Amino acid sequence: MGAMSIWHWLIVLVIILLVFGTKKLRNIGQDLGGAVKGFKDGVKEGTAEKTADGQQQIAEEGKKGETIDVEVKEKTRS
Repeated sequence: MGAMSIWHWLIVLVIILLVFGTKKLRNIGQDLGGAVKGFKDGVKEGTAEKTADGQQQIAEEGKKGETIDVEVKEKTRS
């Protein structure tokens, strides 16, 4: 009695269709799908911008502090 069977869910679905209508439910589904797609695109753009900013900072730091390569010929004691 605690769990709802498939017949209960079908009856609930039919009542929802009668109350809201298929056109309104379709519009709600399209709006929800568009919102999810927009959210995913926003997340992808945000991570791409972070990656691009991080690479640009690394490139700028590399230009500021150039490494000078030297060769040690003899080790001295202090």
